[in-house]
Amino acid sequence: MWTRWPPEFTLCATPAFSRQFPHLEPRSCVDGLSPATRSYNCIAWAASVTTARWEPDPFFQYFWPDEAPRQYTLEAFIAAFQSRGFEVCGDGSQEAGAEKIAIYALNGIPEHAARQLPNGNWTSKMGDFEDIQHYSIRAVSGPFYGEASIYMSRKLAQP
Repeated sequence: MWTRWPPEFTLCATPAFSRQFPHLEPRSCVDGLSPATRSYNCIAWAASVTTARWEPDPFFQYFWPDEAPRQYTLEAFIAAFQSRGFEVCGDGSQEAGAEKIAIYALNGIPEHAARQLPNGNWTSKMGDFEDIQHYSIRAVSGPFYGEASIYMSRKLAQP
């Protein structure tokens, strides 16, 4: 566990960080970061994709699954994740043999997605900044991403 933000966590150096993420603090995160990158975003990261940004922009600048409408709606984001085998479920509690994601919404608009790890922690790609691992789904909630509104689950591949 971090006791203070590591120097390579560039997001914490932005002026609005503490207001945007009031529940995120070093003690809510697990050691280890990925480097900051614009190669993918939180939606792709939640789907375990690191080769493309996922965004339903109407100008087709970014990847978006063909099965999902190019709209910034919860329904469109649900359809995008369904294209990768996820189905809506009731909550973010850990389930053996399942991988879960949470879609965060602010005023009904999807803003972020996080993925549950096998150890029960969650991982988030923080915009164009680093990927982090946090103990609680609430850690990244607040006025920037909103709250976890939809949970989805898919069966893990058997080894």
